[in-house]
Amino acid sequence: MKKETRLVEAGRRREWTGGVVNPPVYHASTVIFDTVADMQNAIRNRAKGSLYYGRRGTPTHFALQDAMCELEGGAGCALYPSGLAAVTGAMLSFLESGDHVLMVDGAYEPTRTFCDTILKRMGVETTYYDPLVGAGISDLIRDTTKIVFVESPCSLTMEVQDIPAIAKAAHARDAIVMLDNTWGTPLFFKPFEHGVDVSIQAATKYIVGHSDAMLGTATANEKCWVQLREMSLQLGYCAGPDDVYLGLRGLRTMGLRLKQHQENALEVANWLKDRPEVDHVRHPALESCPGHEFWKRDFLGSCGLFSFVMKDGYRESALTPMLDNMELFKMGFSWGGYESLILPAHGLDKNRTAVSWQAPGPLVRLHVGLENPKDLITDLEKGFARIGK
Repeated sequence: MKKETRLVEAGRRREWTGGVVNPPVYHASTVIFDTVADMQNAIRNRAKGSLYYGRRGTPTHFALQDAMCELEGGAGCALYPSGLAAVTGAMLSFLESGDHVLMVDGAYEPTRTFCDTILKRMGVETTYYDPLVGAGISDLIRDTTKIVFVESPCSLTMEVQDIPAIAKAAHARDAIVMLDNTWGTPLFFKPFEHGVDVSIQAATKYIVGHSDAMLGTATANEKCWVQLREMSLQLGYCAGPDDVYLGLRGLRTMGLRLKQHQENALEVANWLKDRPEVDHVRHPALESCPGHEFWKRDFLGSCGLFSFVMKDGYRESALTPMLDNMELFKMGFSWGGYESLILPAHGLDKNRTAVSWQAPGPLVRLHVGLENPKDLITDLEKGFARIGK
């Protein structure tokens, strides 16, 4: 089936829906049994979608897990109460004291904080690497390296990584490759076709798509699935049924939304690259973005998230008049909803350790929503008119 059809059909097996269009929302903790045999059968089959205990999943959860495997590939999908929980739960499922992690230097800031605090206390060492290292990552892999973590493109600076080359080097040393695939979504990047072992999504973003739920997913290949599933359950991770339902509902329109996000963002990005205030635009679909050649080779599209760098002479403080009075681009964390967002990136020079951050001026990240792009351009144009040096 084509992707548009899969988005409509995925996760709608009759055993989950009961014959209605959408899977019902199960609010459940205790599951009751009439006989000992029924209870023992549920326990034996709890890893196969048997209704056993609310924390281990209900048909609402099973439907989204099925859908994610259908859309991304993989042998199974675990659900989490947030995207960060999906990152930490996936990593903790495979790490123990004495292990080593290779983490991309441009990672989502809370992922980096997790490595520098909790993993450090556990006795797990983290080495940050250049996002554009490619096959050269083989020089950084140790005998104790358990996970090579990639995020492509990176959250703020948008470098696109050579994931197949990194995966080949990692697998040659028996390391697991984990990917934060939130930008690529299940539609624009196929993780398991490019050597990824565990694909993580902040489903809060494009999967839910309306800025009204927190949700995370981690889909694993056959090699990693059982350990990911069991360890995440032992850690107590579970997602609320209402948020899971909103994730399922969001999937049905994700293709249409992403198509518009992509079109709008490219129009805004192409306008920005010709602005006198802008040094360059970091949109993976544009040649000015580091790693653009890997996006062109490996990705099937682009979303609404990208960044631009101001020219020399513009200070971070000069952005305040622009940011304080935006009409459509509002400041706010997260992204992936229908609304447009703008975020100044602070402290990049302090949060990059593998390769120093060098840019003539401050970096600004945009999430381009579903508004008319001409209105968004007008909003940015007025903002630039307010800016000072």
